[in-house]
Amino acid sequence: MTDRDERLATILRLIEEFNKKGVEVTEATRFAQDLEWDSLTVMDFVAAVEDEFDIIITMNRAAEIETVGQLVDAVAELKGE
Repeated sequence: MTDRDERLATILRLIEEFNKKGVEVTEATRFAQDLEWDSLTVMDFVAAVEDEFDIIITMNRAAEIETVGQLVDAVAELKGE
């Protein structure tokens, strides 16, 4: 399993807690459109991701991240991997 696969698996696990509609999640899943998360849910999820990976995601950066795959890549970049 690659580092990217491990990051994806961790992020998918974190999403489960917030996935109230039981949407099937892939790397192409969009947070706002597909999961229908409001801004408060997004903020709570971002906080969970920050805690899990020990990173800081700025509001501007969070606004640019639309899909699960983009988040996986952003986490790697923020961790310097």
